Amino acid sequence: MSLLSIGQIASSIIITILILLQEKSSGGMGLFGGDSGSGFYQVRRGLEKFIFILTIVFIVVFAGLALAQLVL
Repeated sequence: MSLLSIGQIASSIIITILILLQEKSSGGMGLFGGDSGSGFYQVRRGLEKFIFILTIVFIVVFAGLALAQLVL
C-alpha cells in the first residue's frame, strides 16, 4: 500500500468524523434534510465554524490525494 493510499484512507475517516460532528439541527429530521421548524439562518460561530472549515480543508486534501494517485 502506498503512502498516497494511506493518506487517502486517513483523510476519508477524518472527513466522516467531522461530518458526523456537524449538527445541522437538534431535531431527528435534521439527519434527513428536514426542517425542524426553525425557519431561520443560523450563523456558525466558534467550534462549529472551526469544524466546518476543517471539513472543507480535509475534502480538498482528499481530492488532491485522489488526483495525485490518479496521475502517479
